[in-house]
Amino acid sequence: MATSAVMQSIAASPLMLHFIRLFFRATCHVSTNLFDVLAFSGPALERINGRLAMIGFVAAIAVEASNGQDVLAQISNIGVPWFLGTSVVLTLASLVPLIKGISVQLKSKGLMTSDAEMWNGRFAMLGLVALACTEYVIGGAIV
Repeated sequence: MATSAVMQSIAASPLMLHFIRLFFRATCHVSTNLFDVLAFSGPALERINGRLAMIGFVAAIAVEASNGQDVLAQISNIGVPWFLGTSVVLTLASLVPLIKGISVQLKSKGLMTSDAEMWNGRFAMLGLVALACTEYVIGGAIV
């Protein structure tokens, strides 16, 4: 009886649950079908949008600091071709490992985890929208 209670407490520990999750992530088959990867609940959409938002936010702030143009002026001048080119390259670069079956969680180590990337992408999406809205309301660049 005492042994089964000890085993139950070990099996319910957070560390053991973490190792179980890692084991099942490594051994579960990930669908490599393009439609599954691009599905609404698939691994690609939010990750690609987050990566584009991170690049877009940094680029918008950098151009604004160097030229003094707000986000809407950047888009109207030459931003659309740069955005489309970056979107195509980044989307293809993000899809190739997923279609090969390489999971992003398995490549996460240390500080740069897949969860950190997702949160950074979410904050960059919010930041880009907030930057554009704020500059529209005040009528000019912030920086």
